[in-house]
Amino acid sequence: MSSESQSKKAADSAPYETKAQAITDSDMQALSRSPAIRLAKLMGVHLLVALLVLSLFAAAVSWSVVSGLGIASALSVATGALAGITLSTLIHEWFHYAGARYAGASFTVPKKLGLFLYDWHFDKNDQHQFLIMSVAGSVGGFLSLLFLWYAVPADNWGGAALRAGVIASIVFAALVEWPVVRQVRRGADPMMELANIPGRLRRCFVIAGAVGIFATLYFGA
Repeated sequence: MSSESQSKKAADSAPYETKAQAITDSDMQALSRSPAIRLAKLMGVHLLVALLVLSLFAAAVSWSVVSGLGIASALSVATGALAGITLSTLIHEWFHYAGARYAGASFTVPKKLGLFLYDWHFDKNDQHQFLIMSVAGSVGGFLSLLFLWYAVPADNWGGAALRAGVIASIVFAALVEWPVVRQVRRGADPMMELANIPGRLRRCFVIAGAVGIFATLYFGA
């Protein structure tokens, strides 16, 4: 085959290759915008965060047990509290998501990676769906306590702090969310009740923090 024929064949096939490339790029962009893909990315990030805090906790506890140093014990307490709060919060949020799915609610999976798994459509969901979604989060919090209670023994200060962190996380979520649930059950508008949360966050932090400190001292004694 002459070089002229080869050049002509390459020129004829170029538009098809460009079109195929355009279709591939379009498909990839559409796939990246898929709610399922965004949710999978969120799940991956949450799993990595969970593994990170557990690894830090395990390393700090091991150092504390082996060395007996005060700084190692203090680090095990800090990482234990962080692990307990983080794991309980992640499970809490995934149960919120499960509740929203169970209730058949309308929501959008956010494009940005973060803690929250969906943007609630207040104009498309009713109070019953909101209550199911809200209560599911509390169920997840209590199940996280039950799981971590038996999975991680409180036979050292780190384990005590992890258990206390879970309890503090549950208390904080209850102080924030249960008043909203109570008012919505009485017929209040969910969006209006959620707007009242920032005004009581500091109080919730203080109470939950005090509960966490007391629980750490109680389980670690």
